[in-house]
Amino acid sequence: MKILTALPLLAALVAAAPLAHAEDDGIDPAKSKAFDSRVFAGPVGNKAFACFVRHYDASHLAQHKKQKVTAIKLLVTAENHAGEPTSYAYKAGFQFRNRAGNFDAGSGCGRIEDGAKAIHFTCDGDCGGGGIDMAMTKDDKSMIVHLEVIPIWDRKHPDRDSKTLEAGADDKVFRVDRVDNGECAELMTGNKEVASLGRK
Repeated sequence: MKILTALPLLAALVAAAPLAHAEDDGIDPAKSKAFDSRVFAGPVGNKAFACFVRHYDASHLAQHKKQKVTAIKLLVTAENHAGEPTSYAYKAGFQFRNRAGNFDAGSGCGRIEDGAKAIHFTCDGDCGGGGIDMAMTKDDKSMIVHLEVIPIWDRKHPDRDSKTLEAGADDKVFRVDRVDNGECAELMTGNKEVASLGRK
């Protein structure tokens, strides 16, 4: 796997400020608000979170022998500041079949409309390459994650060089299910942010 060296900057960027803004995407404001309400189960307000989780059981992994990922936690964030458009970001935690420990990823996200006029998130990989797309299911209970390639880092050693998680035969598309936001508290580093998860 390719080794990346910009981890400290990437981690600081994700923690400090999401990268993409609602007014940049050209989406109708009414559709924009409706999409936000679907993702965050209500209006964004100053800041909103949505948590999605998937743990793959032994039966699933036996049927998908090339799948590296055994568990995912996905935290999607929206944030508003006076005079600025809404900004979005994600942070994800991964566990792997043949690698011990917890690994994190994250970046800012934008939103686009596809050919069917459905809105979904598109989130950068390292240096603008790769990344992930995320789309809500019709019942708003799950998020479908399409993976290209993203940098990941060891949660216990975030200062080390990051590695990459690349789409493979069984690691291209993941469905993660909505859960209580508190289940994603481990993905947040600020005490105020962790405390606020229980309020959405």
